[in-house]
Amino acid sequence: MPFIPHTEADIQSMLAKVGVSCVEDLFDEIPGALRCGGLDKVADGLSEMEINRLMLERAEQDGRFVNFIGAGAYEHHIPAAVWELTTRGEFYSAYTPYQAEASQGTLQLIYEFQTMITGLTGLDVANASLYDGASGLAEAVLMAVRAHKKRRRILMPTTVHPVYRQVVESVVTHQDIAIEEIGFDQGAGVIDMEALERLDPSGAAALVIPQPNFFGGLEDVDGLTDWAHANGMLVIALVNPTSLALLKPPGKWGEKGADIAVGEGQPLGAPLSSGGPYFGFMCCKQKLLRQMPGRIVGRTVDMDGRPGFTLTLQAREQHIRRSKATSNICTNQGLLVTAATIYMALLGPQGLAEVARRSHANTRELVSQLSAIKGVEQVFDAPYFHEAVLRLDSLAVDVLRALEAQGIIGGLGLKRYYPELGDTILVCATETRTGEDIARYAKEMERIISKRRLDPPCAQKVVDL
Repeated sequence: MPFIPHTEADIQSMLAKVGVSCVEDLFDEIPGALRCGGLDKVADGLSEMEINRLMLERAEQDGRFVNFIGAGAYEHHIPAAVWELTTRGEFYSAYTPYQAEASQGTLQLIYEFQTMITGLTGLDVANASLYDGASGLAEAVLMAVRAHKKRRRILMPTTVHPVYRQVVESVVTHQDIAIEEIGFDQGAGVIDMEALERLDPSGAAALVIPQPNFFGGLEDVDGLTDWAHANGMLVIALVNPTSLALLKPPGKWGEKGADIAVGEGQPLGAPLSSGGPYFGFMCCKQKLLRQMPGRIVGRTVDMDGRPGFTLTLQAREQHIRRSKATSNICTNQGLLVTAATIYMALLGPQGLAEVARRSHANTRELVSQLSAIKGVEQVFDAPYFHEAVLRLDSLAVDVLRALEAQGIIGGLGLKRYYPELGDTILVCATETRTGEDIARYAKEMERIISKRRLDPPCAQKVVDL
């Protein structure tokens, strides 16, 4: 708080009124053993010049690398106008738009965001965002269970991002909801249909379908959607918004379309900034609207016929009576939504499609050049979007470390999440990668693997990345 208006005389007057001698007496019911005491580990204050130097040193610790890692966080070009506008005071300091007459700008922006996201997903309604893609998937699972009421099993493919699966498990583990995992086809890297059909579908509330999946592969969304609906389940689509500029939207999957769509909005104008920030999006069919958590902004007209915007279809219990709420999602990532809306408006449908096309083309070129190296092979044969899995004949962790020493973030080692795949890495290329970047990566990869083949280390220490 920048300014505390109470003088020392005001404080003493208030303390005398309640009958205590000091502020500490107000907390005397807290045992001394539980109190933290003085803040003796907080550093002394720094001057402006010292703060600037400290923050520059901290920023430089991240280094400058050519990035070929994705795995749910993607480096895309962000036009300069996006954050110049997003950080204007009207957006940067805006808070919950409860008072519609004072928040028309914020409400209109959120409404535009909802409209754009429903356009990408092909579904009827969208909320005003969630914390991130992982918590968005967890909310979709809870939503599906609420809609079914008596069904409390969720079919979760292992081709879903492993961190997303962990978040879902954490959210539902004490809510009597069972997560049943479905394996993947070892040759294609997509959901194993035979394993799916061996499951007992009765009692399952929903099937989660990632598109693209964690390996970058494209699932048979039409067949999976129709199978789920034929067995009385809802379909939860977990999608990359950039890919939707080219791929079939979830609302058109199969005969009836997916019922809920969620995903991570970071590719839409949010930078890779030391691990955040992120935001999740969620859409659904009209029939599930009342089950959808979070805010929804509606467009209406006033008594004079002028258009206006307001929060709608959300009970106050969402915020003040948590036990009665549809969800405990009580806020959204409004600043990120602002950036995403401006980003999508600047690029337009053609621009977003071009980003997706270039990302796909760059990844195909990357996979082609790396797979031509002796000791590197592509693992899966399913079509992919802008990520793919490669197997190395050397320890992946050591190869990635050697690449990093050359200023290249070469991908994500998968042994930690999928030990059965061995020394494999997940690589990604977006529109930001040039032909020179890809050629340099391939050259360094070949040099590192050739050197390790000719001069293998005497002892190799395995560390998961």
